[in-house]
Amino acid sequence: MLDDLDKRIIEELCISSQGSYRQIAKRLGVHPTTLIQRIKNLEEQGIILGYRANVDYLKLGYEFMALVHIYVEGDVLDVQGKIKAMDNVICIFDVTGECDSIAWVACKDRDEFSDLIKRMLTIHGVRKTNTYVILNLIKDPYQFIPELDISGPV
Repeated sequence: MLDDLDKRIIEELCISSQGSYRQIAKRLGVHPTTLIQRIKNLEEQGIILGYRANVDYLKLGYEFMALVHIYVEGDVLDVQGKIKAMDNVICIFDVTGECDSIAWVACKDRDEFSDLIKRMLTIHGVRKTNTYVILNLIKDPYQFIPELDISGPV
């Protein structure tokens, strides 16, 4: 069960995990040792999964991004595992609806994207794909900060 401090730590780390433990602890008004122990506990509980840089794919040369709806006949988990392992796949979602999975992909250009789709279609069980080209990324997933009720348990 999370208490108010755990929730404040999560919110602070979602806003920015940059800075030393001492700086983050100061912003939260707690001792650095307390912060370190709390973060360690949150990691052990699997609430904090890791820390990574939030990069701008466009500035890295990935000019072509898309959501690929994947229709599967057979073992969906097997197909998802194979697509997950492919280069250019940012993430893959297990979804409800008409398709079985949605992959968010980033490619350097249209040719690289075409090759990626052709490779997806060679995977046993992939019946078809349907592509939605991303024109603009309006809100990056890393801009989402969970709204945690500081006054109640989670």
